[in-house]
Amino acid sequence: MAEGWCNHLFAGRIQGFSAGVRAQGLNPYAVTAMQEAGVNISDQKSQLLDEFVDEQFDVVLTVCDNAAENCPVFMGAKKTIHYSFDDPPALASKEEQSIAKMSHYHRVRDEIRDYISQLGAQILESA
Repeated sequence: MAEGWCNHLFAGRIQGFSAGVRAQGLNPYAVTAMQEAGVNISDQKSQLLDEFVDEQFDVVLTVCDNAAENCPVFMGAKKTIHYSFDDPPALASKEEQSIAKMSHYHRVRDEIRDYISQLGAQILESA
């Protein structure tokens, strides 16, 4: 969702990429939650961090504790930031009803949007 928000909110100015410590595929609840907010992430793919080790990034953002603890060092990154969001799949797995599952995705989607909006604006101001 963070990649989707970054590329939606800052199209042509900041390019977001997303990867994880495990490839899990696109979560259909996340795709739906983002579509409801007007952002299509259905063409994104689940990628591993290893695919980006040789890339040069200005900013590396980790959005969950597992990623922060297991993220490789990106030597060219000017800044590494960690901001922990709740894990919607973990929260949703405890729910029986789809509407209850979606509520976790909606909340975290909006929290990520607000954070990416602020962070992106700071990045552009400092560029």
